[in-house]
Amino acid sequence: MSQMKTEDELILFEKEIKEFWTKFKSICGSEHINQTLGLRESCKESIKALSEKWSKKLKEGDLMIDKILEYRNEILQQNISIEEKQKDLTEMNSKIKHEEEQKRDFIDRIQELKEELTRKKEIISAKNKATKERLERLSKSKELFEERLGLEIRRIYDEQLQFIFRCIDHKDPDKPYTFTLSINEQGDYEVTSSSPPLDCIAELQLKVRETNNFAAFVANIRKAFTALSYK
Repeated sequence: MSQMKTEDELILFEKEIKEFWTKFKSICGSEHINQTLGLRESCKESIKALSEKWSKKLKEGDLMIDKILEYRNEILQQNISIEEKQKDLTEMNSKIKHEEEQKRDFIDRIQELKEELTRKKEIISAKNKATKERLERLSKSKELFEERLGLEIRRIYDEQLQFIFRCIDHKDPDKPYTFTLSINEQGDYEVTSSSPPLDCIAELQLKVRETNNFAAFVANIRKAFTALSYK
């Protein structure tokens, strides 16, 4: 019973729809309906075209964003590389500056050493000149000393002079009394040995350094040897 009632209701609904559609067609007309349908299709195509266009635009925008991000990453990497190179350049400049300072220090030190060497050469040259002059004076005095004081002067090792006195001991005139003389690094007279030993050698040596009277120095040593011979 219920099923038959439902079928009757469906038949009635279809009938009412047909009647509504007949009335609607009679009111609007078929031409207007066709125009509406055509407009709808046109709108659908326009919307589709716009959708495709904007979809394309969106894809292009996405590509552009990706490209911008890629460029930004490249710029970031370039900036990092520039900073690293700048750091390396700064370190290199610092190293070069340090090496230049060391070079200047070396040059200054070399110049100081050259000047010091020149001064030492001048000092040595002056000392050598003074020593040579003293030796020349000694050589000139040699004959005088030999003749008057019974003295023989010999040049021995290390540029030393050996002074040999005779005719001192009245008991043995040929007995030698000797002392050895050199010029030290300071350019002063220095007695390196005497035979027999004399207690006054240091005092006589100091006096000749003060007075530079070499003849008196030799004469005083002879007197000291003579006095010793009587003991």
